[in-house]
Amino acid sequence: MADKENKIRESGEHASLYQEYDSFTFHPYNVLLVLVLIGITTLFLAFSAAFVYSRIQSELPPIKLPLIFIFNTIILLASSAAMVWAKRSYQKDNTEQYQNALIVTILLSLLFMVAQFFGWRALFQQEIYIYTDNSAGYLYLISGLHFLHVIAGLPFLGLFLWKAKKQMKEPVSVLVYFSDPEKRLKLRLLTIYWHFLDALWIYLVLFFWINYLIQ
Repeated sequence: MADKENKIRESGEHASLYQEYDSFTFHPYNVLLVLVLIGITTLFLAFSAAFVYSRIQSELPPIKLPLIFIFNTIILLASSAAMVWAKRSYQKDNTEQYQNALIVTILLSLLFMVAQFFGWRALFQQEIYIYTDNSAGYLYLISGLHFLHVIAGLPFLGLFLWKAKKQMKEPVSVLVYFSDPEKRLKLRLLTIYWHFLDALWIYLVLFFWINYLIQ
């Protein structure tokens, strides 16, 4: 009877642990991510408002984004899809696909960063420099900040991949890795962060495009 009660108690504690990691209410990591996303959103909305205000006050000409910014959007959407692939592979305990998905996400993120340099170069070719006027300055500042937030996520992706390569070497270690609720939570939060960066970039491209159309 005592053994049965202990097993029930352990099962209840285990279920409680999973509920804590699954809930966006209880775990500090969830609260931290929400605060980070709110802070980033507020920052970019403030710079967006400053861009519009500067353009109206100084009667500045509109800025046309190079087409490569659209290509960069497709790259980010693909990286977001790769993160979904990684999350689903984790849930299915598929070691090979999980690692491959992380690698693809990292490579696509690096490709975005390289393509972003070509985007800025295309702006240079239009003789739009950071010192040209306030609108151009805000354009480089806003796109540069987004670039930095992508860089900030790369170490976490690399850490996930490194731990997966290190710990997934035998069936027992694979089982332990996939059954860790903390890893599952962190992967979910990283996926949400990546989706947020994609949504933020789409907003920025649409924002500058609409500003260009409003002569």
